[in-house]
Amino acid sequence: MSSTPSTTQGTKSAGSSARSAANGNVIKRLQSELMAMMTSPTPGLSAFPSGSDITKWNATITGPTDTPYAGLTFKLTVSFPSNYPYAPPDVMFKTPIYHPNVDMAGRICLDILKKGGDGSEGAWSAVLNTGSVLLSIQSLLGEPNNASPLNGEAALLWDRDQAEYKKKVVARHQEPAEMDVDAA
Repeated sequence: MSSTPSTTQGTKSAGSSARSAANGNVIKRLQSELMAMMTSPTPGLSAFPSGSDITKWNATITGPTDTPYAGLTFKLTVSFPSNYPYAPPDVMFKTPIYHPNVDMAGRICLDILKKGGDGSEGAWSAVLNTGSVLLSIQSLLGEPNNASPLNGEAALLWDRDQAEYKKKVVARHQEPAEMDVDAA
């Protein structure tokens, strides 16, 4: 009987140790990405941990010029899974946005935010990082994938009437200072 508890404890310790090593690797990777973003910033993009948990970040994207989003600023949240970078982060718009590939809850339809490699559709790769994800989302603002919309109305309007589309973008947008990011 006494061997069972020690075997169970040994298994628990090994599992806990593996999780700690994995979490340590995730933390090191995120610290490295944060340092890269701080030392070589990309215009119009920023991201920082939202508090003491380095796996939860707040990000900001400015709308690309020559798009209906030009001059607008958007807040997003980025949550990194425990197996990052082998699985994509969960990224959501917190600023309300009118876009063919973003639903009203802020979920984003973007191939690199889906895990691939297991036969599923998805283009996530461990070589991608937070900066490349945010840059891809910023590019998506001006180049939506209307073949895979989350907002069908926005997809139809994008193709039909850019002036009306711009009106809907402006009507839905709230400046980040006007909103509580944590409440959304």
